[in-house]
Amino acid sequence: MSKITFLGAGSTVFAKNVLGDCMTVEALQDFEFALFDINQERLQDSEMMLKNMKSNMNSTVKIKSYQDRKEALRGAKYVINAIQVGGYDPCTITDFEIPKKYDLRQTIADTVGIGGIFRNLRTIPVMQEFAKDIKEVCPDAWFLNYTNPMASLTNVMLKEGIKTIGLCHSVQVCANDLLTSLDMPTDNVQWKIAGINHMAWLLEITRNGEDLYPEIKKRAKQKQKEKHDDMVRFELMDKFGYYITESSEHNAEYHPYFMKSRYPELIDRFNIPLDEYPRRCINQIESWKQMREDIVNNTELNHQRSHEYGSYIIEAMETNIPLKIGGNVLNKGRLINNLPENAVVEVPCLVDASGISPTYVGDLPEQLAALNRTNINTQLLTVEAALTRKKETIYQAALLDPHTSAELSIDDIISLCDDLIEAHGNWLPEYL
Repeated sequence: MSKITFLGAGSTVFAKNVLGDCMTVEALQDFEFALFDINQERLQDSEMMLKNMKSNMNSTVKIKSYQDRKEALRGAKYVINAIQVGGYDPCTITDFEIPKKYDLRQTIADTVGIGGIFRNLRTIPVMQEFAKDIKEVCPDAWFLNYTNPMASLTNVMLKEGIKTIGLCHSVQVCANDLLTSLDMPTDNVQWKIAGINHMAWLLEITRNGEDLYPEIKKRAKQKQKEKHDDMVRFELMDKFGYYITESSEHNAEYHPYFMKSRYPELIDRFNIPLDEYPRRCINQIESWKQMREDIVNNTELNHQRSHEYGSYIIEAMETNIPLKIGGNVLNKGRLINNLPENAVVEVPCLVDASGISPTYVGDLPEQLAALNRTNINTQLLTVEAALTRKKETIYQAALLDPHTSAELSIDDIISLCDDLIEAHGNWLPEYL
């Protein structure tokens, strides 16, 4: 029996989406879904939920929880990764509260920025343990990574020799969501997206061969006269020429322009939700009791296939019916000419029984590549810091981060890093 292993299966809602999607696929009905999580209570919740869904969907998959990670992985053909190391309490709280003492504010802190750096530093050692197990018990498995920080973690797994694709849902919804927000029709639309995760660019968007960008920009300019949830992305499109895949609350902290203690009025002007991720975490914790009733204890639970790429990728590999996705892969051979070869980029990829084949993009418009490189600098140095365990490389990653360096002096950035290393304690390995 073939096996799909889900690491971080205690992420019950996400497990519902991705494994529920897999249950709808005829070609996967003979698979075992192997569930693993360090939180036993949440693991049991997910197992119960999936078994309820299986019954209601008349699926024949096998669902099994494991106490031993290596046994969960043994013989797996596909591994889905959705872990969060350190959780909201204490690690996310630390990532937000320590920087506030330096007047450094964040919104999500899961990709770059000082929060993204430290999220990487506590997650990469765990990913290396996964890689060690995979090489031992399922060396040919495809590793489908959904965990942020996407680019850096995907980079580490590829360095470890694991067949890895980084997956984010911002690519496939980008064009439709943009058009819908501007009251434009979404039928017969073609689009092309490339860049890096959370900062990929809508390079082309047409309907029946007609370029939609002139009308998009015209409507976006008009919409900026009133407050809305996408003001940062519209501002970036206005100044740099192209729309970006990830949300405004994310992009506010990827650039040096929007959250500035010297110009506090920018927060209101661009409707930037400071501390947005902690707020979401608190709301999710508070709503979990009701959500648990709705999805875990619901014996009538059913599922409609979502837009997450995971099940479609596995189906394409199993059936050899080709699929096009937006995936995070190494820029080997310069898929994007004007980004570094050792960076992970987000580009169109073809999927079939032979695996995942990234497509050649060429040059990005230079201003877009330049913005991408500002984030890649921090990503690559963070990976180097995690692999070498050198404190000075953590400092360098933070010193080159666009938002952090726009706000703080060299001395304050180094002091902030030291404070975060101390506050995270045993969540980090020792750095010299």
